Amino acid sequence: MNYSFLLFPGFKDKAVTFSYDDGVKEDLRLIEIFNKYGLKCTFNLNSEIFGDEYYSNRLTVEQAVKAYRGTPHEVAAHGARHYSAEEVSEDVFVREVISCRERLEEIFGGIIKGFAYANGSYGDMSVRALKACGIKYARTVKSSGGFSIPENWLELMPTCHHNDPALFDLADSFLRGEKSGYFWRQSAAPRLFYLWGHAYEFNNDNNWEVIEKFARLMGEREDVWKCTNVELYDYVQAFMRLEYSAGHTAVYNPSCMPVYLNNEGEKTVAEPGKTTELSVPRR
Repeated sequence: MNYSFLLFPGFKDKAVTFSYDDGVKEDLRLIEIFNKYGLKCTFNLNSEIFGDEYYSNRLTVEQAVKAYRGTPHEVAAHGARHYSAEEVSEDVFVREVISCRERLEEIFGGIIKGFAYANGSYGDMSVRALKACGIKYARTVKSSGGFSIPENWLELMPTCHHNDPALFDLADSFLRGEKSGYFWRQSAAPRLFYLWGHAYEFNNDNNWEVIEKFARLMGEREDVWKCTNVELYDYVQAFMRLEYSAGHTAVYNPSCMPVYLNNEGEKTVAEPGKTTELSVPRR
């Protein structure tokens, strides 16, 4: 029996994604940096808190449309009014999510699949509510300090916040691709660096050079897939839906996107809607 492991598009074994909250004016500068280095970010917005006389630091609807719509970046939900999920009743939280999705889809088009928990507040109720509201993934504020591909998509743990003192040590370890174990299977897993924060923190802390340096490190690497949160989710789901023959000599891809595989050291593409033969590596 041979086995196939996930690789990212272009047979890359590393990916980087970003998640930034609140739709603030500093996002404009952050977007310039991401665009400069070919990176993609997911921006989590509150549908009822756009810039006005009470929220002077938030982008207006018009500014947000210009900043995010029709760009490589993703818009995700952050709750209509930025309520902490576990501090409101379930029916209030459901309305927070549904109304946020509806309004953001109206403004930006497309389908909103993602969510970031406001104030990092979540629990069994909010996870259950997100499922009922059609949300596919949701980010917490708990750092994993690691590079694993998510398994619990409604309780995503980012690698770290951009102010983490270990940020560049983690980045160095990630880019070196340190492996462990005696057998190649133990080191075959792809790696994900997931960074989060608020763009206004760079102004508050006077440290824009941090994100500039990090963006340059990731952007200049051709072996790193640059993706939004939803692109990561959709791609991993496509991998999870692959169907293999009993002897693992063929794979059928029912999705609409190609999936790149490491078939025990041999690179293979599972083409969308097709069955692909898998070679059996020599022992």
